[in-house]
Amino acid sequence: MQIYTKILIGMAVGAALGLTLGPTSTMLTPDLFKIEDASRITLESEPNGARLELPSCTGGKNGCIELRLMVLDQLMGEVADKAGTRYAVPTHTKVEFEVTRKLALVMGDLTPLGVKAAGETATAWLVMKNTALDAGVLTTPIPISDTGDRIISAISPIGKLFMRLISMVIVPLVFSSLLVGIASLGDIRKLGRMGGRTLGVYLLTTAVAVTIGLMCAHIVQPGGFVAEEDKAALTSKFDSAAGEKSKAAASAPSAIDNVLNIVPKNPVESLSTGNMLQTIFFAVIFGIALTMMGATESQIVVTFFDKVQQAMVVIIHIVMGIAPYGVAALIAEVVGTSGLSVLGALLVYALTVMLGLILHAILVYGGLVRVFTSIKVKEFLNAIRPAQLVAFSTSSSSATLPVSMEVAEQNLRVSNPVASFVLPLGSTVNMDGTALYQGVAAVFIAQVFGIDLSIADQLGIVLTATMASVGAAGVPGAGMVTLAMVLTSTGIPAVGVALILGMDRILDMFRTTVNVTGDLAVTTIMAAAEGEILDPLTPEEDAADPSRGFERRLEQEMEPVSPD
Repeated sequence: MQIYTKILIGMAVGAALGLTLGPTSTMLTPDLFKIEDASRITLESEPNGARLELPSCTGGKNGCIELRLMVLDQLMGEVADKAGTRYAVPTHTKVEFEVTRKLALVMGDLTPLGVKAAGETATAWLVMKNTALDAGVLTTPIPISDTGDRIISAISPIGKLFMRLISMVIVPLVFSSLLVGIASLGDIRKLGRMGGRTLGVYLLTTAVAVTIGLMCAHIVQPGGFVAEEDKAALTSKFDSAAGEKSKAAASAPSAIDNVLNIVPKNPVESLSTGNMLQTIFFAVIFGIALTMMGATESQIVVTFFDKVQQAMVVIIHIVMGIAPYGVAALIAEVVGTSGLSVLGALLVYALTVMLGLILHAILVYGGLVRVFTSIKVKEFLNAIRPAQLVAFSTSSSSATLPVSMEVAEQNLRVSNPVASFVLPLGSTVNMDGTALYQGVAAVFIAQVFGIDLSIADQLGIVLTATMASVGAAGVPGAGMVTLAMVLTSTGIPAVGVALILGMDRILDMFRTTVNVTGDLAVTTIMAAAEGEILDPLTPEEDAADPSRGFERRLEQEMEPVSPD
């Protein structure tokens, strides 16, 4: 069975687990309030009795007190909506929770909780917030299943292990392959020509992506499909997380600082922290220096890093052996945490984003590959499928980079110098899927809040989203920070991020897939422009030939290695 078939099965199993056994599953009893910031709730010793003061966040999100409140009992009352209709709703919920060491240290005095030390169990009454709507009442916080939360928490380390194993090889692989590729070019003018073309294509496709996103949002009008109750529920549930994204956007460096930050002060620190732009810059400069030194002087260094690159490729093959299990765990966590309620509320919005992504992938990337290379679009998509599946499951362009490089060289026959230069650059500056998503999201939030966007506003969205997406971190969730920047620059309330935050992780999977597709499409185009003959690998050839693709690469005979 081929690797991408196994990954597809893993994705299906993970989605099924998330829907049936996840914390938001409708098949399990909602008996837990999972509170990320204790200061956002109110606890009382008795209903309408003395209030228990809980600590506020200190030092950002990591300084917040998290609580797991188990539901014991409820007190009901009546609340009227804006039309005057009265509803029976819970006003207080009796909860039980463990006093963690962190909570005990911050509070100091545990007497108000009725306990003496950390590790003991406390009981209290949680004050429910009932918000009157035009028709109905929204009760928050919303409980989830304790069983489902524990199941997902138990399997999530498998996904995290998979992500860490892939991330482990990113920096050494990118640095070694880029250095060897630059040194093997032998012509700095060729490097400058290819670099200029690559950046030009990436920026052009990003601007086109934002435009497609705006057009789809105007045609579908997804903001008109969000009910008032859904809007209130989403805002209440994700308001805290949206505030964190806005703070991160406010502290983001300026465009000039971003350019200056490309040059590392300490290359070793850049390598250790995984700063991709700085790593790429240093590798390019190092490779150029080795070229200028001449083959005789630099041969030993180039040979060393070439062997490092080959060793990293072998590690990729080992890691891909657990890919189906890691993918299943990642998908289960995403689907189980999001839940059907969020999916239903934002379904039209999500479909609008996916429509734009599909159009961009087929019309723009497919069109570029068909026009500038001899490869058919279907052949291209078949060849890059492993990278697309890893991108979809991890939601990280950086984590997919090792697989993308292997796919480019083995499945498309792109040379190492081209692949090792264009792909690392693309994983850092090419965020077409993210830019398109931001265009749809900006218009969607404006529609929900009833804000009319002028032509100038929309041109501003295109420019800001294009610039913000360049250099956006290729990790899950980074698009939300850049979206907050886009909203602020256009005058759209940044609090609107809370409306779409629940769907972000799922849509991040789709837009990352498009990002990686674009990286490989531009790499293929650059290879063709350099006169390379491309030979896409078919699924049948992949399964039959152990020397290409990911299949059976580790079945070869191993032999001991002794130092000279």
